[in-house]
Amino acid sequence: MTNSNSQTNNPLHGITLEAIVTKLLDYYGWDGLADRIPVNCFMSDPSIKSSLKFLRKTPWARDKVEALYLAMLRKKS
Repeated sequence: MTNSNSQTNNPLHGITLEAIVTKLLDYYGWDGLADRIPVNCFMSDPSIKSSLKFLRKTPWARDKVEALYLAMLRKKS
């Protein structure tokens, strides 16, 4: 199995972090995101830009955002 084949089953493959944050924001809003993932980039003066900067430097927080995105996709389908 090649790497590209294994990626076809990955729902995050080809989706940028910005797209994930934007879709979560559209679905939950900043307050909903802050309730689910209580980090300052969602709670204090939130913006897409500041969130992306934090999430790119903080792997554990990015993992939580990706997991929430996958949960949202499951809930919507």
